[in-house]
Amino acid sequence: MHWKVDIEQLKTYIPEGLEIDLYNGDAYVGVIPFIMEKVRPRGLPWLPFISTFGEFNIRTYVKKDDVPGVLFLTLDAQSMVTCFHAPRSYGLPYRYAKAKVKIGKDGKYTWFSRRKKGGESLIGTTNSSGQLEQARDGSIEYFLFERYSLYTWHEGSLHRAYTHHEPWKYCVAEVQVETNTLLESYNLGISSPLKPEYIHMSTGVQVQTWNIQPVEGN
Repeated sequence: MHWKVDIEQLKTYIPEGLEIDLYNGDAYVGVIPFIMEKVRPRGLPWLPFISTFGEFNIRTYVKKDDVPGVLFLTLDAQSMVTCFHAPRSYGLPYRYAKAKVKIGKDGKYTWFSRRKKGGESLIGTTNSSGQLEQARDGSIEYFLFERYSLYTWHEGSLHRAYTHHEPWKYCVAEVQVETNTLLESYNLGISSPLKPEYIHMSTGVQVQTWNIQPVEGN
């Protein structure tokens, strides 16, 4: 789910050295419920009850030296290990939450997240309403989906990590948002947090991420 946001208000969440990436002059944030499945460090096996968990993030779109990427405002996840380790090791803003995504026999996605500290929540359902497709270069979907780096502020400086995955396959979707205090907790100038402007749905991709590295000249 994506919303246009006020650029000046978004700037207050952007670390020094990063530029907000715009599409036709507009800035966006995405609120994305999904399942992290079989997460593991390179060379190690995935572990039951640890490597698969629900995660709900708020992300925005940035660039540095013309390298487009993603900046996470929050990553609410049902993984104690990840929420303890990732902020300390990578500067990623993980927060522990009861986060679940269920897929019904009819293909409907039902999602629920409530943060342990503060109670910020995201609750709703998603249904597919279109054919599976791949983003065309220059489209809003390409701008939002096809990004192969993430940025984070870690140990007093800007860092970047590169990622690799096959292009996203997605379909246009319909959504019913019951509660979105997760997004409302950020002052972004959004008037209708229950009504996203763009809605898409995907079965996911396999992602490989490299170590974060300091960005030169930041």
